[in-house]
Amino acid sequence: MHRTAPSKTPLDLGTMTRPDITGNAGSIAGRHIALFAGAYNHISDGVTLTLNRLVSYLEGQGADVLIFAPTSKEPPPFKHAGTLVSVPSVPWPGRSDYRLSLGLPRKGRTRLEAFAPDLVHIASPDYLGAQALQWAGTHKIPVVASFHTHFSAYLKYFPSYHRFYRIDLLETTAWRYGRWFYPKCQHIYVPSESIADELRARGISNGLRLWPRGVDPEQFNPARRSATWRSTAGIQDHEVVVTYVGRLVWEKGLAVFADTIRGLEARGISHRSMIVGDGPAYKRLAERLPNTIFTGTIARDHLPTAYASSDVFLFPSDTETFGNVTLEAMASGLPAVCANAAGSDALVVEGDTGFLATPGDSSDFVEKVARLLSSPMLRQTMGSRARARALLFDWDQVMARMAAFYHDIWHPQHNGAGHAVPKRIAAGAAA
Repeated sequence: MHRTAPSKTPLDLGTMTRPDITGNAGSIAGRHIALFAGAYNHISDGVTLTLNRLVSYLEGQGADVLIFAPTSKEPPPFKHAGTLVSVPSVPWPGRSDYRLSLGLPRKGRTRLEAFAPDLVHIASPDYLGAQALQWAGTHKIPVVASFHTHFSAYLKYFPSYHRFYRIDLLETTAWRYGRWFYPKCQHIYVPSESIADELRARGISNGLRLWPRGVDPEQFNPARRSATWRSTAGIQDHEVVVTYVGRLVWEKGLAVFADTIRGLEARGISHRSMIVGDGPAYKRLAERLPNTIFTGTIARDHLPTAYASSDVFLFPSDTETFGNVTLEAMASGLPAVCANAAGSDALVVEGDTGFLATPGDSSDFVEKVARLLSSPMLRQTMGSRARARALLFDWDQVMARMAAFYHDIWHPQHNGAGHAVPKRIAAGAAA
């Protein structure tokens, strides 16, 4: 029988160690920043949307940004920010929605050299990232990296996509490569304390800096709740809606989501389930959940209404590095039931803004979702507290933090020594 691990103290953005951002954001004006990413506009997920927001912020502060990333022949799902240079790529075996870059071609190198970056930021340690790292070293350009992929958690799902994936070889190789790659970067930007802890445990500890994600509290707001939207979606007024938002890929814990919903149905607990998003797992998931509403992909400007028109957010993923959708749900006033794993444990305050359940244990998820379904008062109280906590994650502060980190690369004498992620980031956490 599984037992829920003790939850870590969530990030406290008001008191944790962070850079002095006063006056530093303006110092990036006129700087040239080259960003290398494994995905930027051909797929819409938390990583790509965060990188696009970063580019928009940097350009708004007067920096010039040039992005190198794979693209697809399919129309992009959103209009990207900044100037994008497409690099050659092929679909991942078994996962055609993701693309594997084939490196930086001669034309791209010429474009990069003409751009003359002051800083190279690598968002994916793939072949393209490795070539960018090598190029920067040769030209003596400082390099930073942001950590977006939870290797050990993601890799366990790969064998289900293609028979040649072997988790033992994949994980060993990935971390060996990471220990070669990341020490060559002056900073490594991590979204949560849990991820910093895992990197240290894997022998990667130099230059760690905390860069969480943010949310727009005006866009994601309980006031966006709509009886009309619920009715159009087929939801009756009295129904309590349990919602998942995200890409429909198995590494998001969708099997646990399905088992949780079926467990609630088996116990006769009144609710309505809804899945917002699309992806390769849709067909099999729809077969397992015939009573669930599948909205498909929703336009970004309509997504806040889907959140606010729900009642409980259920997100069993244990592969997150942060959990952007959880933060959006909290800002929308929803109590969240999430896996007690990296990412979610930095956002959800157990028993206060929601519940953290044992990863992979659908019976634990059933119990905790059932508690919320049975008590309107508990949902209201936790939803209000979730909203209040989400307000601490302000995008302008989050992005100004990155600008300050960049500033420290160019001016290390400023106060960079005090910016590293301490052994415990959150106030009051045990050493």
